[in-house]
Amino acid sequence: MAETIEPFFTRLGRYIANALRYWEPRRLIYNAVMAAVVVARVAQDWPALRARATFEVGLGMFILAVIANVAYCAVYAIDLFVQFSGLDSAWRAGRVVVLVVGTAFAGAITYIVVGGF
Repeated sequence: MAETIEPFFTRLGRYIANALRYWEPRRLIYNAVMAAVVVARVAQDWPALRARATFEVGLGMFILAVIANVAYCAVYAIDLFVQFSGLDSAWRAGRVVVLVVGTAFAGAITYIVVGGF
């Protein structure tokens, strides 16, 4: 009974493609939630924030948006780990939970950070 073992890099490529197909379209949802949090927070504190609105604050917000998207990429490490563990069928439901919890966590951080501006 000779079993063929799929080469590591073949599996890795397949798992990465699977993760990209799932997570990249959902990045739009994540970014929309982050934008909604920023807009809501700015609207809530507009009189106080208006006086402090400068080009430097705008650059800071841009940098934070980039950092938020880099943080979103952390999900790929989790996704690849679970796929390599062989739990991909259970992971299909777990991905939604990770998306919701991760987006809520990032939204809470965004709310607090924008309040600091």
